[in-house]
Amino acid sequence: MSSDNNSMFEQYKLLRDKIDSHSKVLEKEHSEQMVCKAGCDMCCMDYSIFPIEFYSILNDIKNAGLHPETTDTDDENVCVFLKNHVCTIYGQRPIICRTHGLPLLFMNDESEWELSVCDLNFTEFDFGSFTLENTFPQDRYNSKLFLLNKNFIAEFTGKEYTEFDLIPIRDLVKQF
Repeated sequence: MSSDNNSMFEQYKLLRDKIDSHSKVLEKEHSEQMVCKAGCDMCCMDYSIFPIEFYSILNDIKNAGLHPETTDTDDENVCVFLKNHVCTIYGQRPIICRTHGLPLLFMNDESEWELSVCDLNFTEFDFGSFTLENTFPQDRYNSKLFLLNKNFIAEFTGKEYTEFDLIPIRDLVKQF
């Protein structure tokens, strides 16, 4: 990878760190409702991610000399990195995986604000109790990720991507 890619990977990691920090605050604030724990893997699906994430995760895995275990499955609803109910790339997992379980606020296709919550975590809640301060602003972070990805693919050599292309996480396995 070029030094330009490394610089963009660092920017991606800074965004990822901000998201992790924000997530920790929300996890603490909603600790009475959050039941996420080791072994809960309902959210662990075969997501598709932007090239900036895909190649940053790949770079991290290779640089760390990791050989993550995978599950041999054709089920597109199951992440190949979920082995015995444990994520084998937890430290490198994509941004989408870092926000699961939290109350997510986003703009839907009808340009209306929508709140998405895990049915296991928020079993009894009042939608009115959620505010901009105690929900995860998914669109804000996704916009930053989109712009990072746009800059990344403009400089990327080796394959042509458009700003809307996504790569299945399972394709990482082909790179080991």
